[in-house]
Amino acid sequence: MEESARGSIDVSLVVVVHGGGASNISADRKERVREGITRAATEGYNILKAGGSAVDAVEGAVIVLENDPEFNAGCGSVLNVKGDIEMDASIMDGKDLSAGAVSAVRCIENPIKLARLVMEKTPHCFLTGHGAEKFAADMGIPEIPVEKLITERSKKHLEKEKLEKGAEKTDCPKNLGTVGAVALDCRGNLAYATSTGGIVNKMVGRVGDSPCIGAGGYADNNLGAVSTTGHGESILKANLARLALFHVEQGKTVDEAAELALNYMKSKLKGLGGLILVSKEGDWVAKWTSASMPWAAVKNGKLQAGIDLCETRTRDLH
Repeated sequence: MEESARGSIDVSLVVVVHGGGASNISADRKERVREGITRAATEGYNILKAGGSAVDAVEGAVIVLENDPEFNAGCGSVLNVKGDIEMDASIMDGKDLSAGAVSAVRCIENPIKLARLVMEKTPHCFLTGHGAEKFAADMGIPEIPVEKLITERSKKHLEKEKLEKGAEKTDCPKNLGTVGAVALDCRGNLAYATSTGGIVNKMVGRVGDSPCIGAGGYADNNLGAVSTTGHGESILKANLARLALFHVEQGKTVDEAAELALNYMKSKLKGLGGLILVSKEGDWVAKWTSASMPWAAVKNGKLQAGIDLCETRTRDLH
């Protein structure tokens, strides 16, 4: 899992994606989730192979997951207390630390595309709510009816959550869904992208970690790239993505760095979650403290994917 291309002229091409930390994924959904996550990783890797940048690859991978109703981002986002959708996303280029983020956006298909436009077309890092939506319109992103993003599963999920409300504890969050990707391209540039619908039955206007640089993700060519998932409030407090890269900075392996960061969040805050990390050398890891975390990784043409602990499938991409 941590083989590296030191000594070789070619930089390793690496894409890792996650489909969100989850308490449990029903058996009937597992295959669809696995298929979606594999498709996203393959899309990101094909972009890299064609000479695309790490930013292109993470955006492309996350768009696949936003468009897949099985994941809590874009179409399939969970609903807030009023039965509405408010989505958050962020993206970062490790080459120059440029970043873009949006929060509480409603009627657009792919929040990650809007986050990238914030990064590339404005002097700002972060736009929210109506301002973000006005910017989307100015950029020619079509507005779509919010109903197009709401699935039957999300409606049932909200009903169930409202019935169970009162039994919620922070050490047992109901929905940890987020999607994310990290990549290393042929020029040695790193990037991350993270996108989410948030947590089910959240207050109107609640924003979690996903659009927050340093919490929902971070990318720096000198260190690595991270995308996180899990209990958003805990991830914000721990600054999880940057914390993992701090450990890389201190000389830890990607595996050790991920474990130290996640264990700190768990012991200090009882917060569960997961993260994917790729180092500047192309070593990568997918690690989680939640019950499961769908993930897939492609490095030098070899695809690996899993959902639960101790369960990895491997195949070559041709």
